Amino acid sequence: MVRRRGTGPRVSADVRFLARLAVLAVVASVIVILLPLGNGGLEVVGAGLLGLVLWAVGTWWFVARRGSVRLLGALLAVGAPVAVLVLLAHGGRWVTALVLGLCWGAALACAREALRRSRPERPVPAVPAVRPERPVLIMNPKSGDGKVARFGLVERAEELGARVVLLDPSTPTDIAALARQAVAEGADLLGVAGGDGTQALVAAVAAEHDLPFLVVSAGTRNHFALDLGLDRADPARCLEALVDGEELRVDLGDVAGRAFVNTVSFGVYADVVQRPEYRDDKAGTILKVMPDLLVGEGVRRLDARVDGTALSSQQAVLVSNNPYVSPDELSGSGRRPRLDDGELGVLAIRVEDATQAADLAVRGSQSSGLTVMAAQRVEVTSDADEIPVAVDGEALQMPTPVVCTLRPGVLRVRVPRDRPGAAPPVPPVKWRRILDLAFGTGTAAP
Repeated sequence: MVRRRGTGPRVSADVRFLARLAVLAVVASVIVILLPLGNGGLEVVGAGLLGLVLWAVGTWWFVARRGSVRLLGALLAVGAPVAVLVLLAHGGRWVTALVLGLCWGAALACAREALRRSRPERPVPAVPAVRPERPVLIMNPKSGDGKVARFGLVERAEELGARVVLLDPSTPTDIAALARQAVAEGADLLGVAGGDGTQALVAAVAAEHDLPFLVVSAGTRNHFALDLGLDRADPARCLEALVDGEELRVDLGDVAGRAFVNTVSFGVYADVVQRPEYRDDKAGTILKVMPDLLVGEGVRRLDARVDGTALSSQQAVLVSNNPYVSPDELSGSGRRPRLDDGELGVLAIRVEDATQAADLAVRGSQSSGLTVMAAQRVEVTSDADEIPVAVDGEALQMPTPVVCTLRPGVLRVRVPRDRPGAAPPVPPVKWRRILDLAFGTGTAAP
């Protein structure tokens, strides 16, 4: 059915009210700047922007350089925010800064809530699930600093009728082979209590045999569990899906024939996680190798073809199983609103110097150094015959070109009926959309 422009669901009164409050708060902040309350509205804004730029430059020097330049970067990254605070405190400018902060905080809060309420809920369709007769769960006792033992997951799973295969952390194990053996022995459900990398290996076997797959949030980040709405604070609640569950059909990523549930990373992050010392000293390893990876003579650059669009000389490319709602995944805080939209998300970054780092800090996703796209196919190439790739956090080497695709709806995920989830992610604030909601004849987002 083709929906004509303007014939969608009308904007509700509360959405329009929130959007108008957001616009009013922006207008109030402009008034504070032009007709300053206390002292120097323009000085406050200028100082804030300058502090942000200097912080970004200092951070870049600290990460990308060594020796005296790294020390200078550290001093600048710490000193710039302190200097801004001192400036605001001097002469009563903190009052103006406080009022501006309150205005912008209120504007963003109202704008995000208006956007959230204007977006019709599209939950992943769930169907009732029959209780499995021979479920098999693979558990990694080392994941999440020992969550399997801490939450009594083995005992709870066995109480609910599951057979548990407990991994031996001291012995290398072929996880996929264990899952296939369980299928050969008659398992009618496969599950994993472990990290996202382990989840992906077993998910691939479950999808291959069209068996339901159970996620137990016993890893460290549990990003797949987060986007499924599962309880990450209490992994034992995920086991309730064995007796009172429902099924979701979600997509499964594929990189060079290997499944992934979250992301595939190329470039600087993939290079860092290859280092043997990374697991024991993440921060130290990053500081040690980043200068060589970002600006060194042997720095590796990547080319990517995202459907029909070419991206050249990228420092990092991140491909996700369905797009993240914002580029926050670069910091690990992103969310995916859907896992069944049948598209890959793509984030590519290219920052060559302190100027581009400052531009990225100020302009965010509008910066020329950051590319955000959605695609059906991503091909990553390099001058090297083989490149490091991080698949759901697991360090691998793959021959180039490396192709990422998506297998829509192949994974049957068994989840509890009662899952806490989280507030659905809200897209970045776009003020043109807020103005349309506030004063236009606009409709709710499709």
